Amino acid sequence: MTKTYKDLREFLQTLEAEGQLIRVKDEVNPEPDIGAAGRAAANQKNGPAIWFEKVKGYKYSVVTNVHGSWQNHALMMGMPKDTSVKEQFNELNRRWDKFPVHPKIVSREQALCKENVIDKNINLFEVLPLYRINDQDGGFFISKASVVTGDPEFPDDLNKLNVGTYRIQIKDIDRVGIQALPFHDIAIQLRKAEEVNEPLPIAIALGNNPLVTFMASTPVAYDQSEYEFVGALQDGVPTEIVKADTAEHLYVPAHAEVVLEGYIIPRVRTIEGPFGEFPGSYSGARLQCEIKITRITHRTNPIFENLYLGMPWTEIDYLMALNTSVPLFKQLKASMPEVVAVNAMYTHGMGTIISTKVRYGGFAKGVAFRLLSTPHGMPYSKIIIVVDEFVDPFNLDQVMWALTTRVKPSKDVVVIPNCAGMPLDPSSFPAGMHDKLIIDATTPVAPEPNPRAVELLKPSPATAKWEEFIKKAMNKN
Repeated sequence: MTKTYKDLREFLQTLEAEGQLIRVKDEVNPEPDIGAAGRAAANQKNGPAIWFEKVKGYKYSVVTNVHGSWQNHALMMGMPKDTSVKEQFNELNRRWDKFPVHPKIVSREQALCKENVIDKNINLFEVLPLYRINDQDGGFFISKASVVTGDPEFPDDLNKLNVGTYRIQIKDIDRVGIQALPFHDIAIQLRKAEEVNEPLPIAIALGNNPLVTFMASTPVAYDQSEYEFVGALQDGVPTEIVKADTAEHLYVPAHAEVVLEGYIIPRVRTIEGPFGEFPGSYSGARLQCEIKITRITHRTNPIFENLYLGMPWTEIDYLMALNTSVPLFKQLKASMPEVVAVNAMYTHGMGTIISTKVRYGGFAKGVAFRLLSTPHGMPYSKIIIVVDEFVDPFNLDQVMWALTTRVKPSKDVVVIPNCAGMPLDPSSFPAGMHDKLIIDATTPVAPEPNPRAVELLKPSPATAKWEEFIKKAMNKN
């Protein structure tokens, strides 16, 4: 049976047992120590989570880099920590098909996130050890929340309950700013609320079951429940949720460390940013909506989980790598069964490599066009490389082989101007508009001309036997 985790604390126990967590028991300064340690952990090959037990000026602890390595990612899925990236992709793909697995709704008494309640004199600084992640951030940011909102038009439809990850800037002791870009699901709900000048109820869950956090940052359809996907990725084990206190149609992870409840103030925009973002550069400052916090519930001695963002790879890249790749693969596969695998691990899918069988001439470019018509691929994907089905898109040596031996630039490289782009991409101009680059690195098939047919080298059938022999021999040493 697949190992699952009720909450963040159970996962931290596993990470510690597997040598993937470091406890820092000495007191640290919130700045620059926590952000610097997040960068340092990302620089390690098998970067561990780092738990700061004492943070100067604050009551509670901070943990960072929880998802920050392929080892941690595998352990999140209940797999051995040395599981390869391709094997993790294939396992995620298998579990994906178990969707939907309905969540278990527990009572308030059973939910650990309700152990303590603050409904008067709200002060975020008394509950959260806040700090700037990078030194030029415009303030203190929450970078790893699972943000829960509902559709004002269909408040009782749990399939339209959105659980997403959005950056949140602390503005005051009880006010925060949130970035809700037009292509995010929360923007649909916000538009409906603001059309009638109504506040949008919101719950911000911090420190969650690692697969809840994983799904909150996953691009799924608007009417697909992230909680039902968590159950699928737990191999059929339902995740536990509980009603929010201030909005009965919202459900939050039952054992979150902290839950901030409140509402988005309608038709109000204030400056938010700059912030060190996932492309490895600072975003600009923009007018974004604001949230009034009216209630906080939290566990006793809550752990504040946050992540470091910087030049890839950092924790956010591991967190968003396969949960971007698998949904895009599913969407492409549904209409183009020839697609074998999708690697959208690079900068949240801004760079995407697709492996596919080629049915007829020009097919590879058609696969790229299909990617660019998906909800995530349209704004995010910028550089698309398409390779043959026998090329592993997760093996960059093989991808480079395809680029160097299969691409004739005059016919295989296409630039499509003036397309939707990701505003946080510093090369987009104006922000949110971009060109798209398609590279067809597949072997030409009819009716596309292929004047120099070649025969591929194939490994001996005995190769697998000797791979196993060498592997065992190396493990003995």
